Amino acid sequence: MTTSKTSATDQTLPTSIASQQHDHTRCIASAMTTAQEVCARNGARLTKLREQVLRLVWQSHKPLGAYPLMDMLAAESTRRVAPPTVYRALEFLLDQGLIHRINTLNAYVGCTHPSHHHANNFLICEHCGVAIEFSASALQEKINETAGDFGFSIKSQSIELVGSCEGCEATHHG
Repeated sequence: MTTSKTSATDQTLPTSIASQQHDHTRCIASAMTTAQEVCARNGARLTKLREQVLRLVWQSHKPLGAYPLMDMLAAESTRRVAPPTVYRALEFLLDQGLIHRINTLNAYVGCTHPSHHHANNFLICEHCGVAIEFSASALQEKINETAGDFGFSIKSQSIELVGSCEGCEATHHG
């Protein structure tokens, strides 16, 4: 993992592996091991279909919608999976904290740290489509402080910033 400097807070933050070229085999293996642990801890059943959906979501760091997932599942099988079945699998994975929904894209991406409760914060590259999950404590503290000033209790949070990843920025402006 590399680091990058942020001028706004002048602190060093980790750069997600999602923004780097790599073999997704490790990502998938790690996600599957974590999913089995999370489901066992929660007393939830990770069915074959739910595993398939999770593997497909983790095959890249690009958000996937339900219909492309259905097409991919159909390509791996001899039968077509109905939309409600895929949506139920996605809902299960969301409930277990194994994936995130990216609202602006109506798509899903694997959670990089499902064992910890956290806000959904993403940098989304408009060129290559990668979604980089990030955490910024100073930003989160300010959001919590602002909510508290208004007497507001945050149930969920999603910040989705669209722009260019480092690789695409170099390609398109270098």
